[in-house]
Amino acid sequence: MKPISVGKHTINPPIILAPMAGVTDRPFRQLCRQLGAGLAVSEMVGANSLLHGSEKTKRRANHDGELGPCSVQIVGADPKMLAQAAKINADEGADIIDINMGCPAKKICKTAAGSALLQDEPLVRAILEAVVSAVDIPVTLKIRTGWDTANRNAIRIGKMAESIGVQMLSIHGRTRACMFKGEAEYDTIAQVKAELSIPVIANGDITTPEKAKLVLEKTGADGIMVGRAAQGRPWIFDEMTAFLSHGKTLTPPSVEQVRQWMMGHVERLYEFYGEDRGVLIARKHVSWYSKGQHGGAAFRHTFNQLTSAQAQLEAAQAFFDTLTENVA
Repeated sequence: MKPISVGKHTINPPIILAPMAGVTDRPFRQLCRQLGAGLAVSEMVGANSLLHGSEKTKRRANHDGELGPCSVQIVGADPKMLAQAAKINADEGADIIDINMGCPAKKICKTAAGSALLQDEPLVRAILEAVVSAVDIPVTLKIRTGWDTANRNAIRIGKMAESIGVQMLSIHGRTRACMFKGEAEYDTIAQVKAELSIPVIANGDITTPEKAKLVLEKTGADGIMVGRAAQGRPWIFDEMTAFLSHGKTLTPPSVEQVRQWMMGHVERLYEFYGEDRGVLIARKHVSWYSKGQHGGAAFRHTFNQLTSAQAQLEAAQAFFDTLTENVA
């Protein structure tokens, strides 16, 4: 598993945290980088909202204290607006601009953005040309294999992107119509990889170190991108690196270690968002951390009713105390 070069930046290991709306905020990106991710891409920032400068958008573009390189994902359907958004982010300290042409969500696609763009190749070209020429930092692209199974155009889009100057391509191995159902198309990713010389990153259903190895072998990709499998399990990046680099299966982290990571993560959420918003965001992350733990369902039910940071911290400590006692 070799490091990847994107412009002057090195991604090592080439195991990347996928951008996920409402998940890959700065506290989560920092934790995943600490636990082995070679790159952590921001949750998508709407080009339109960025230009209007809402508080939520400013938070999404906040990289203070983050380990570089910082990759910011932008989403939209207007070439001029996306070019402006790319420039704003570059001026704010982004190291890499990633363009979202992979999101399958209806809310995004009905604005003709995300994976809806795959239906309009001339517009894809206009967007890529506008963004690449607007900034002097590397531009990367995230796509799906096509709009639906009758219209897979990932090879054409990939070749176009490479010719325009995009420096890395990430592919989720499903069409927009497939959403997250069925099996990921690793054979399609392999076909794209065979046609391109820029780094190609495989994404979709990569949930274990063993699956990461299988996907790299099947696709010939230069790296992998992990999304939902990192929710509540950010140490998956270290596990994958150990397995891919040395064939080692790491011992699962202890209950106490998970507690420390989780508590630190939650406290950073309160600090980043303020208490009211932080309490709401903490609910989903703590739910993921407690999944599969003894008594986890009852704990989640109680935890999700709590409305103060102090109450959440005390409840989480008490829950992990019971897990530690069970282990002892």
